[in-house]
Amino acid sequence: MPGGPNNGDDSTIALREDRRLAAIAFVDIVGYSILMAEEEARTHKQWMALLNDVLRPLAQRHRGTIVKSTGDGVLVEFSSALHAVEWARAVQKSAALPAGDAQAGSIVLRIAIHLGDIIATRDDIYGDGVNLAARLQEHATPGGIILSEAVYDLVRGRIGAEARDLGYLDLKNFPKPVRAYALDEETQVASTPARPRQGALPSVAVLPLQNLGGNPDDNYFADGIVEDIIVSLAGLRELMVIARASTMMYRGREPDPRQVGRTLGVRYVLMGSVRRSTRLVRVSTQLCDAHSGANIWGDQTEVPLGELFEVQDRIVRRIVSGIAPHVRAAELEGALRKRPDSFTAYDYTLRALAIIHSLDSRTFRKAREYLERAMSEDRNFAMAAAWAARWYSLNIGQGWSENVEKDAAAAAELAARAIELDRQNALALATYGHLKSFLFHDCDSALVYFERALAACPNSSLAWILSSATLSYVGRGEQAVRHAEHGLWLSPFDQSLFNYYMFLGMAHYVNGTYEEAVKWGRMSASENPLYTSNLRLLVAALAALDRMDEAREVAQTLLRQEPTFTVADYEKTRAPFRDPEVRERVFAHLRKAGLPD
Repeated sequence: MPGGPNNGDDSTIALREDRRLAAIAFVDIVGYSILMAEEEARTHKQWMALLNDVLRPLAQRHRGTIVKSTGDGVLVEFSSALHAVEWARAVQKSAALPAGDAQAGSIVLRIAIHLGDIIATRDDIYGDGVNLAARLQEHATPGGIILSEAVYDLVRGRIGAEARDLGYLDLKNFPKPVRAYALDEETQVASTPARPRQGALPSVAVLPLQNLGGNPDDNYFADGIVEDIIVSLAGLRELMVIARASTMMYRGREPDPRQVGRTLGVRYVLMGSVRRSTRLVRVSTQLCDAHSGANIWGDQTEVPLGELFEVQDRIVRRIVSGIAPHVRAAELEGALRKRPDSFTAYDYTLRALAIIHSLDSRTFRKAREYLERAMSEDRNFAMAAAWAARWYSLNIGQGWSENVEKDAAAAAELAARAIELDRQNALALATYGHLKSFLFHDCDSALVYFERALAACPNSSLAWILSSATLSYVGRGEQAVRHAEHGLWLSPFDQSLFNYYMFLGMAHYVNGTYEEAVKWGRMSASENPLYTSNLRLLVAALAALDRMDEAREVAQTLLRQEPTFTVADYEKTRAPFRDPEVRERVFAHLRKAGLPD
């Protein structure tokens, strides 16, 4: 009947949405950016072999359906939670075999499994159940499997292995913590070949301390007290120190130090635990050789809360004496962070860091409140002011600011105040340098502040990556590439990888290495497809290579996010490039791709 419902049209039926309960498995390649940077063609070949020879056949055997595969991951649907777990264990077992037995090579996987409602179309599945599985995967160990509580309750006692209770995990963009369990397989490996560090300096990763107090509300404290240790170590030129943002992946776990060494590319690993009561804090640490797994030394101390700073200093000195004994006492004393007068101010700062690093828009404002309390408690605590400056800078960069001019002024004022309180505060120096170049277009002053930041803290991944941007603005492409690469090496699993990839892509564009610019731009887009700063650079790089169909496609994505974008307006207001040749090149390539003038 014309105009009536079509009960027999297959195309209409195919477009209908289907809601159902399903087990969802999310698979991710560990250290994808490192592998791609090392050798793109080999990594792609190995991943395709692993996908076609291992994941797909095993999915069919365990009654699963691969819904889609991306550059660095796979989404799989199962009707049974048990089938999903059995499939994941079979995949990890095959992936752990030496190259030749399975086409895995150096690829290491993380797998997360959740049971929840999904919305299915002919070509895809989506919904909160899928989103939760994707976020849960970020907490899986390299080579490991992580299960939501919903899955574990169904397979408990049927999988022949004890799962480790990880407690309640805070997942990005989810309002409530989610309980999760880890399957510690005997075959578990993590051999991601982190790119070799420059030179022959001793390298170390400081992992988050395990919270043994039993109160999840103290997780911020267990995570945060290593911040002082990392920054003090990072201030020494004799060491290579992995950034805290990349070691957070081990929160709540006690991994094999050899596994950590292979994943992060370090020789030494510091790990331990903390137990906090109302009056006392007990800190236990051990420094391990990541090659052999042997303990170099262990330390356990119980002190009043106010004496925690002395414990941190002692840990730093013991690490240095064990792996870089030639460091002079004066250098070490200079690298130790300035301590606050108020432990309450310190505690508020740790609470803020836990929120800032999550980059969750719904809780981000709370971090500013904590930092304001910290500064109110101790006006001379430079680190609280430095992090407050960084908060305002991130608020602008994430597109959350309601008044960019006001936030920029607040960030600059706080960074200047932190520098006045502590002239060696690398976070404040790097933040101030970035504000100077990106928002105030004063690149010459910015480069001075970045030079000071890197002198104060040679292992600051933030200073390296942000300085790369300013070097790009002034047309020093080759140096910008080196700075961006070094920043990425220091924090290969950073929570803001899309930003790191974007800056590296921009450096390659300025340098004229357009193929590399496209590669890193694509990787940034895979991490954050709506990041318009990256989309602009990706359009320009594709146009530079005359890949016009791709350039126009990305340009349309950009216009969907910024419908009022014009090249002329960008040129007048937001374009940060100072070098005349680079500016003209960028605008010409954007126009070539069909963006409106």
